[in-house]
Amino acid sequence: MNDMSDNRTNVVTAPSVIAIAQEKNKLRGVELAKRGGAFEVLWTKSGEANKMDLGMFAVECNLSSGRVTESETTGNKTVAVGFDSSGVVFYRLSVPAVKEKELAAIVKLQAETRLPLPGEQMELAWRPGRMQDGQVAVTIAAGKRDHLQKFVEDVRGFEPAKILLDCEGMVKAWGEFFSGDEAAAVVVSIRSRSTQVCLAGQRKLVNAVSLDVGIEDFSAEQSTERMEATERFVQDIRSVLELFGYTNSGKLPVFVLSNGGSVIQAAVSSLKSAGLNAQVAVPEMQKLRAQTKFSAEDVYEYRVPIGLALMAFEEGEEQLNLFERLYHPKEEKEKRRWLYSPRVAGLIAAVMLALLIIVLYAVDVVNAKRLSGLEAKTDFNLLMQRQKLIKTVALQRPDLLRLLSEINSTEHEGVVLNSVHFRKGRPVTIKGQVKGDENLYKFQKSLQSKKSLKDVVIENASPPKDEKIDFTITFQYRGFSKKRT
Repeated sequence: MNDMSDNRTNVVTAPSVIAIAQEKNKLRGVELAKRGGAFEVLWTKSGEANKMDLGMFAVECNLSSGRVTESETTGNKTVAVGFDSSGVVFYRLSVPAVKEKELAAIVKLQAETRLPLPGEQMELAWRPGRMQDGQVAVTIAAGKRDHLQKFVEDVRGFEPAKILLDCEGMVKAWGEFFSGDEAAAVVVSIRSRSTQVCLAGQRKLVNAVSLDVGIEDFSAEQSTERMEATERFVQDIRSVLELFGYTNSGKLPVFVLSNGGSVIQAAVSSLKSAGLNAQVAVPEMQKLRAQTKFSAEDVYEYRVPIGLALMAFEEGEEQLNLFERLYHPKEEKEKRRWLYSPRVAGLIAAVMLALLIIVLYAVDVVNAKRLSGLEAKTDFNLLMQRQKLIKTVALQRPDLLRLLSEINSTEHEGVVLNSVHFRKGRPVTIKGQVKGDENLYKFQKSLQSKKSLKDVVIENASPPKDEKIDFTITFQYRGFSKKRT
């Protein structure tokens, strides 16, 4: 184990985060404090993953049962742990700009057609990006549920406040300490046996891919093995850029995080020789303080836990939380237990009963005064007419979320919806893409089976391109699609 600081008994008054990240063969921990807008590294630790698990390493970091030791407890520490995102798949979608609930239904519908496993075996997290031309770009992360649940069991012993994706932490560290900018860029983090390639925009993760080539491949003893690894690395990076939607790969900047060593410099040179806009990104030490000597090599080595700690400081930031349904920190459970305890529930019920009695009494008094004259009767009648009008208008208002749920419940294998156009008095129009004629007709037949949908017509179907067909389907939805006077 490597200690950056042995001074662990001093009480830290500034807010701090203890973050732990695990690579396949390495465990790393760091405590980052925030003082007056600046960040300071208090200590770092590392360990071999083949000699200890996350729980044992947490003990080495003075974490036990979700708390720091009593000598350190000041109420201003947060614990975060990173999940290895090499087992997570990412998708980038463009969907219509609608309300949040409707957007969630569209995202779920499109995501399920892309998942490698049935939806009930996967967990999803998504984050909307900027809106352009009535469309919103959405980043989706998906992970296998049993894999995520196993990780939750691994961290139960020290109860972190947050479980974050390590690739998001890496992008966060790049944006803060490696000269990251607001424009679109690719951030490459070469690890010992793998490489993370992340598309970033506005210093946030947009898409990510993991490659099975790393430092050990570039440092192989045989020159032929090194050359093969380098060629594979360049080809993989080029393929990833195309996957991200950048066919002209020479324009998009590619930042390769580096400790200043020759191995990473050689990898960047090979990318440049292939025509890519690649450059080395080294840490800017003036942005980070430390209690003892802390070099650029140290920032590079602990870049992921440092990035995770930065994320933990940002309470309002929207993060891709794959564990939202699977993990609830101990503090949240205690709050829920307090809220739903019989004593508190009884107290709340008593207060509500008292308020109800007061309100009913006040209503009776006011109604008695108002109903004493003709003016009160007129007001009451107007009020009743207004309530009836509100109900009538509500019944005539189409429910887009309900419509999306109807579509989502149909058989839609191989179907990807791109847009839904819904205007009262006109047929609903949906546009999308489907794999093969058979799946298109199955989708049409499934829509026709819905009682609320009538006259389902395939208005347009383009000639297949790579077995994919662009289609337009219209149908009548309940009574909302009929023209009325």
